[in-house]
Amino acid sequence: MMTDFETKRRQTALRLGLKSEALPRHAAIIMDGNGRWALQRGLPRFRGHEQGGKTVETIAQYCVDIGLEYLSLYSFSMQNWKRPKEEIDFLMYLYAIYLEGIRPMLMKNNVRLIHLGTLDNLPQHVIDALEETKRLTAGNTGMALCLALNYGGREEIVQAVRTIADKCRRNLLQPEQIDEECISNHLYTAGCLDPDLVIRTSGELRISNFLLWQISYAEFYVTETLWPDFSPADMDKALMAFAARARRFGDIQPKPS
Repeated sequence: MMTDFETKRRQTALRLGLKSEALPRHAAIIMDGNGRWALQRGLPRFRGHEQGGKTVETIAQYCVDIGLEYLSLYSFSMQNWKRPKEEIDFLMYLYAIYLEGIRPMLMKNNVRLIHLGTLDNLPQHVIDALEETKRLTAGNTGMALCLALNYGGREEIVQAVRTIADKCRRNLLQPEQIDEECISNHLYTAGCLDPDLVIRTSGELRISNFLLWQISYAEFYVTETLWPDFSPADMDKALMAFAARARRFGDIQPKPS
């Protein structure tokens, strides 16, 4: 008997003329271009962030509909604290509003929210909204929405190494037990599938410290579309491009998806 994920992926594959096994199970998106979207329209940057938040809801719902098991969104990096205080303050206000406002959609669609990142330096009202949304959705068994908020890939690995070293110091773990699985189990994404597909909007060709460990064998798709304009049709283009790739995982022969 097919799972709900498999049923939706099969329907999506039929619509796009693909094989369901050629579709990703985990897509990670570097959402870029909010500021440029606003500036191109003669608007203040915060209007771009507002529109970008609306796009998040649209794409999250669409990813539920097409059968993704995980959707990871790069929302705010640890390096983004360098931005002007006024912009950061508005972003934090938006995060709290978004985390509260998205709850009905998450519950209706059986979506679980996972936080990737640290709570350090986040305002208390954002922490409260984040923790409550995580609590409310913890029992959901559908798609996992992984929100990278106050996240850094290098920092994530450093934290994992520190935790592993501490366990070794307390004789809870032996050095010879440290392998790839051990490290993966100490990252923010512990228990999650690694991304199959990484999408970056706005045409930039860099990873920006996002999921450095997890995307080792992911396929990359870059679009010139700015995040506030990213639509389900753009997502379909990314799926089509992904399905056309021959995924070898270091071998000379393609591996089945």
